[in-house]
Amino acid sequence: MDDTDQRGTGRGTILRLDNIAIVVDDLAAAKAFFVELGLELEGEATVEGSEVDRLVGLEGVRSDIAMMRTPDGHGRLELTKYLTPPSRDGDPRAPSNTLGAHRVMFAVEDMDDILDRLRPHGAELLGELVQYENSYRLCYLRGPAGILVALAEQTK
Repeated sequence: MDDTDQRGTGRGTILRLDNIAIVVDDLAAAKAFFVELGLELEGEATVEGSEVDRLVGLEGVRSDIAMMRTPDGHGRLELTKYLTPPSRDGDPRAPSNTLGAHRVMFAVEDMDDILDRLRPHGAELLGELVQYENSYRLCYLRGPAGILVALAEQTK
């Protein structure tokens, strides 16, 4: 066995990235934004109870969630609105290099059309839409609750 092989017999392994969860303050606005981007609403639920409390390390949790699915069926985004306890305020304008900051990137077609459709949902470019070398058009934008979303359109 090569000592660079980290799998070893009997070791667990990651099967896939199941979903990314993002806490939002306005679940309806976040759903509308991501539907306009092209995700599909897979389902909604309210979660609460001792199992949820123990899972997330909070007491008295009650939250509404919406599971959004990418059109290819492989990626999912969980949008979570905490009803109790109330969410702590973050800085929705924090720069992209803030420790712990996150962004979600989507491969897209027709970047200009997507940006035009997202602007009425509050999308704002973080910087500029750039042509990266000869291969991609890229941009970062802010969505609901300050969520950083990156879009990549392959040009080759």
